Amino acid sequence: MFSVGQTVLYGTNGVCKIEDITVKTVGKVKMEYYVLKPVGSESSTLFVPTANEALVKKIRFVLSEEEIRDILADGNAGEQWIDNKIERSEHFKEIIARGDSAEVVGMIRLIHLHAQEQLAKGKRLHISDERFLKEAEKMVCGEFAMVLNVSHDDVIDLILHREKENAIA
Repeated sequence: MFSVGQTVLYGTNGVCKIEDITVKTVGKVKMEYYVLKPVGSESSTLFVPTANEALVKKIRFVLSEEEIRDILADGNAGEQWIDNKIERSEHFKEIIARGDSAEVVGMIRLIHLHAQEQLAKGKRLHISDERFLKEAEKMVCGEFAMVLNVSHDDVIDLILHREKENAIA
């Protein structure tokens, strides 16, 4: 399905380059692996067994510029804040696990909006919401920045302020 040299997204690890497809022997078992190198991380290498469907499903091709711009234009704007911390955490975990970029962008917008509301009240964002925000940003920012040829900060601006999208073309 995937081949050496392709740029892909792997779960929450972000953008990776498929450096090799190799066979390794563990004990007496030989297995074929995708060798993934996260972009921007010289010291990390990921080995994904090609026969492990659950792990291979976490690999997907990088979105096109048009797909990203469509997500930025929509971005699940109708998402509502869940006041119950436990229910909200479960909901955010599900979004992260699905890895759907449109849902993740919607989640980022929702958490940022809530953070602004909290700040206006003199309060801070809950620590678990901050963690979900960082993980969500990590999931989409690397891919969006690479495809749109912009910085991480520009991606956050594009996510939060849709009208800026046309300024970076």
